[in-house]
Amino acid sequence: MKKWWKLDRIISLTTLVSSLLALILVLKKPAPVAHPLPAATAAVQADSFQQKLQQLDQPKQDGQPPAEVHLTSDEVSAAIAQAAAGALTSGPPTTVPSSADANIGPGQPEVKDYQVNFDGDVARGQFLTQIAGKDVYVTLAGHLGSKDGYATFDPTEFKVGDLSIPVSLVNDALQKKLGEQRDRLKLPNDISAIRVENGELVMTQK
Repeated sequence: MKKWWKLDRIISLTTLVSSLLALILVLKKPAPVAHPLPAATAAVQADSFQQKLQQLDQPKQDGQPPAEVHLTSDEVSAAIAQAAAGALTSGPPTTVPSSADANIGPGQPEVKDYQVNFDGDVARGQFLTQIAGKDVYVTLAGHLGSKDGYATFDPTEFKVGDLSIPVSLVNDALQKKLGEQRDRLKLPNDISAIRVENGELVMTQK
């Protein structure tokens, strides 16, 4: 009887320690997926983003394939930050959340300190939000693509704080949430497809 009590006590203590470690990892700030750009560099990158997008507005020449633009994570991050800064001064945001505080929809938690990075064919994003009243970093990575005029996302990594969570446990909920936000995933009229390739975001002209 005493042996069973000791075993039960050991299991209880192990469970408690594991729970505390998990809590510490959840609240711990993970390594950033990208580093903030100096203001001057960010302005240059944002201008480069806009100039590249203008290429998609140019009419296609007969016999020529659709134009493609290749955007770096610095260009995308700078453009997101610039758009959010404009939204904060002119009204509600009309694009994706950025490094500035942004509410992503009615009843949704605020997203702060948004960072983005492209590595090979993987897009990785990290943001600060609130879970149970605590500021927690969420890191999400996966394959970005498109289908039938809408962006798609196939996750390969999910972390809360510094705690990795199996993608199989969150994918159904994530896909359901993306389905609820389907209108936000519609591609612009002049873009037929998007993907991440060789560490860049590639947009193809329609």
